[in-house]
Formats: sequence, C-alpha cells, structure tokens
Amino acid sequence: MKFGMRKPSIRKSIAARTSVKRFVRHNLGLKAPRGYGWITNPKKYMYNKIYNRTTFNIFPLLKKLFK
Repeated sequence: MKFGMRKPSIRKSIAARTSVKRFVRHNLGLKAPRGYGWITNPKKYMYNKIYNRTTFNIFPLLKKLFK
C-alpha cells in the first residue's frame, strides 16, 4: 500500500476516460448507484478506501500555492 503523495499520470487518466468499457457502461446505463462499490467488488472497495485515506493528491496543494 502506498503512503504519501500520489504521482498523477496523464496517460492513464486519458486512457480511463476514452476506454471502450467506460463508453459502453455509461451509454447502456449499467452503472451501480454511488456507494454500491462494496456490493459490486468488495475487495476493490476496501483497497480504494484505505488508499484514499493514506495518500493525497498534489493538485490541490499546487492550487493553494499559486492562488
């Protein structure tokens, strides 16, 4: 598990937004409501919950510095 600052990857963020899987899921309405991650994939839900509490994003910090 990672602790500390996350390193953003522009390549991965673009790939996630333009994937065929995401396109099909959003257009056919196959998404579960928000908060139902523990039902659809409990292992991924727990990993993400811990990851988001132990790491932080750099972009909000940069916004505060340059404001």
